[in-house]
Amino acid sequence: MWILFAFLSALFAGITAILAKFGIRKTDSYVATAIRTVFVLLFAWLMVFVVGSQGQINQISSRSLLFLVLSGLSTGASWLFYFKALQIGDINKVTPIDKSSLVLTMLLAIIFLGESVTWLKVFCMVLIGIGTWLMIQKKAPKVTQPAEASLLEPSQAELTSTGELLPEVRGKPWMLYAVGSAVFAALTSILGKVGIQGVESNLGTAIRTIVVLVMAWAIVFITRKQNTIKSIDKRSWIFLILSAVATGSSWLCYYKALQDGPASVVAPIDKLSIVVTVGLSYLFFKEKLSRQALVGLALIVAGTLLLLV
Repeated sequence: MWILFAFLSALFAGITAILAKFGIRKTDSYVATAIRTVFVLLFAWLMVFVVGSQGQINQISSRSLLFLVLSGLSTGASWLFYFKALQIGDINKVTPIDKSSLVLTMLLAIIFLGESVTWLKVFCMVLIGIGTWLMIQKKAPKVTQPAEASLLEPSQAELTSTGELLPEVRGKPWMLYAVGSAVFAALTSILGKVGIQGVESNLGTAIRTIVVLVMAWAIVFITRKQNTIKSIDKRSWIFLILSAVATGSSWLCYYKALQDGPASVVAPIDKLSIVVTVGLSYLFFKEKLSRQALVGLALIVAGTLLLLV
């Protein structure tokens, strides 16, 4: 059953990236992350009361609570990096780097959780690593679309007051943000695995979300971006809320799978969300993959599926 939850997590995670890309085009990425977290929190606690696990809060050990908090902090950092990278970079570039966190997750699971290491796992990690490298290399030229397909045009958040691209968009700092997202995402899986031992998965997810919420809004006020909330249009609000619901669904499925299954297998299945993301990014954003990137995607998928053997 945990395999089913892992695949559902991947599906919702893939949808999240597309919805979030729509939502943050005209919104500061830190503010967007904080707003999304509010709705994820509401969704997570709703599920806690639906399954009736709220009474178990007093039974959570101090050790589990500590790791849930650390996992929440790591998730918050991963989110902030990820959505910043997503705002200024192409989905087909950012997503593979973020999903490469599964290689680090597998290594950390072997080192700290004592999960078994086999030559097959090593081979799969190599395939995934090579696939990621191929996907972030030089991409094929973009296909020019009619005027109404304005999704390819730079968002307001990517332009200066004179209409020029920001320096961070012209360069590649989005890659640094994506790498940071991957590192913290890997730490999240390991810390979360330890934290939910003996804790109902929905309750564990809800507690972690409180930490993420506090961290996300702290960053908003530190960077003094809270005043930009008033300028968020209705369309962006809709997609931010939808992406939050997709994220909440992904989280609930992911931590249910993580509670019952090995982290070194659950994490790779979850990262299959890249297939959903790539497909939808082509459909909605016309971000076309080169043959090299397609080979890279095939290697990532092959490496992930082999882990289920």
